Amino acid sequence: MPKILKITGLGKTYSSGNKQLTVLNNISFDVEKGQTFSIIGPSGSGKTTLLGLCAGLDDPNTGTVELCGHDLSQLNEDERAQLRNKEVGFIFQNFQLLPTLTALENVSVPLELQGDKDAVKKSKSLLEKVGLVNRFHHYPSQLSGGEQQRVALARAFANAPSILFADEPTGNLDEETGEKVIKLLFDLNKEAGTTLVIISHDLELANRTQQILRLKGGQILTNQATTTTL
Repeated sequence: MPKILKITGLGKTYSSGNKQLTVLNNISFDVEKGQTFSIIGPSGSGKTTLLGLCAGLDDPNTGTVELCGHDLSQLNEDERAQLRNKEVGFIFQNFQLLPTLTALENVSVPLELQGDKDAVKKSKSLLEKVGLVNRFHHYPSQLSGGEQQRVALARAFANAPSILFADEPTGNLDEETGEKVIKLLFDLNKEAGTTLVIISHDLELANRTQQILRLKGGQILTNQATTTTL
């Protein structure tokens, strides 16, 4: 299978006073196209930093990131932004919805940025799929946490991304609501054939993916396939 994400010798350090803080050290792994992949570890293990590097939101000190066939070190900021807009979807723990836009408008934005004339029609269809047919014109402040995350799910799949990064997608939700959101995430992902990379500390969630990468202290502890049939 082709590799949609290829990480080689990745390292990231930050300056803290006169000291260098190593957040990631010699990280290497591949994610195959269409695979479900999770990165887990305790708080401070480097998970979110790794996600930012994988998506080209930050630069490593050492190593390379190849995303959708592109070496990110060879792209400038505008080119990286274009790549993300075309190929990448994101789901965040705190939803990241625009508060002054309705649910429908939040989902339509990435499509309108691409000049899609069917942006509203497609956005309505996605919101229907996540069970929000009666919430098109509600603002984020008028929605529950679970509803906001479902809007975020619809938005993430709106531009039919090749790869989707989900950072603690149930972190701000109660157990029952989180379970519903995760089912929707996997259902939408399976339907779209998207590569899914989940960042989490939740082993139960990680076990639903096909591969689990465990981080500890900025280093890879294990990288193993699971027995999931998803």
